[in-house]
Amino acid sequence: MSTAGTRSKEVGGLPAVVIAGRPNVGKSTLVNRFVGKRVAVVEEKPGVTRDRLELEAEWNGRSFTVVDTGGWLGGGDDLDTKVAKQAETAIAGADLVLQVVDAAVGITTEDEDVARLLQRSGRPVLLVVNKVDNDRRELEAWEFMALGFGAPFMVSALHGRGTGDLLDEVVGRFPEESGPVAAPVTGPVDLDGELEEELDLDGNPFDDGDCPRVALVGRPNVGKSTLFNRLLGEERSVVHDMPGTTRDAIDTVVDTPDGPIRFIDTAGMRRKSRTEDGTEYFAMVRALGALDRADIVLLLIDATEGVTHQDQRLAERIGASGSPVVVVLNKWELVETADRVEVLTDVEDRLAFLGESPILKVSARTGLGVHRLLPALRSAVEAYHRRISTGELNRAIRAFQADHPAPGARIKYAVQGGVDPPTFTLFATGRLQPTYLRYLERRIREHFEVGPTPIVLRVRLRG
Repeated sequence: MSTAGTRSKEVGGLPAVVIAGRPNVGKSTLVNRFVGKRVAVVEEKPGVTRDRLELEAEWNGRSFTVVDTGGWLGGGDDLDTKVAKQAETAIAGADLVLQVVDAAVGITTEDEDVARLLQRSGRPVLLVVNKVDNDRRELEAWEFMALGFGAPFMVSALHGRGTGDLLDEVVGRFPEESGPVAAPVTGPVDLDGELEEELDLDGNPFDDGDCPRVALVGRPNVGKSTLFNRLLGEERSVVHDMPGTTRDAIDTVVDTPDGPIRFIDTAGMRRKSRTEDGTEYFAMVRALGALDRADIVLLLIDATEGVTHQDQRLAERIGASGSPVVVVLNKWELVETADRVEVLTDVEDRLAFLGESPILKVSARTGLGVHRLLPALRSAVEAYHRRISTGELNRAIRAFQADHPAPGARIKYAVQGGVDPPTFTLFATGRLQPTYLRYLERRIREHFEVGPTPIVLRVRLRG
């Protein structure tokens, strides 16, 4: 394991354990069992996992990165080929690979193809026979020795059977200096329980401190993953022209001239009536969770379609989160030159409730206009964290009132009570009308150059 130990230091000190296998053998269920909560989408049909999902796990004081991959198939359509490429990339960088097979099905041609791929890779491999739920299947599982990886580890990822012995072997393969010890998972680990309380991805491998979190959000097939890959400079998320390719919220920290930024690629959000399918429902829940923990949101709109009703509903949801928004008109190169002014005007009109949010015209496929994203994000971050001194704020409020007094009330004092977003408390002698609050918001935004970030105004009555 000298090679593995060297690679671990290069990627941050944590060994990488890649979960590989054909589709629908329970790889994501095993990942969830390793990390102690549901973070990978699981459903009883093939092809649910498509991207590489990297998470931090810990066992007996040893930390490691577990990498969930899509099901590997030697043939298939264009999407299958891209998913397979993602899995092969993960395998090539692995310290240890777990080939997962299905005891309920037995050896298949696809299992044999995966085994040959792993043998050619030269990486250390453990054979894991999943769905061994009883003694009969334990006897049948020995047939998988024919794959050439020695005695298999028999587990039931769903029920936890045998996973402790497997994890003992996994961490026993690591070099002594396997990186820092992760905080143990607290609370009950019930993989058969409700999902909503187990969706927080903040336990992932990234410890980014004050690193801003930028979520890429939009309807299916507007180019989120293509833009995500363009920003990362590598094929991290699977990109395909079929809607709904991304199922998990994928986090990646990118070093930029302005410092590290965490980009979060999310699944496309559909109307509620179109999320009856379990996988899409859970993917949508994860996307909403990513939205709630984001500092900034990139709202992607398909420029060839314009702003749809679903885009407007999604923008309302983003506005309610309190995060600044940068609207990204993707596929701009496909819009006819004669139609561009009309398209832009329509977008500004339909998303007017987002206030001063900038609108960027880009092509994620060609890279057109993508260079404007980082400056826009920098401005949004600065505005989101902006703090104004009490003296400056009150001098400005007095000037605003002199220009346009509030009907039947007067603001005696103002203070900024918080940031992220900037929040101001106004001590007034009477109620302030919504129209006057909008006036104050506009003047504060203009005077202090706050930019597109939301502003919260709270009013407290004083005698």
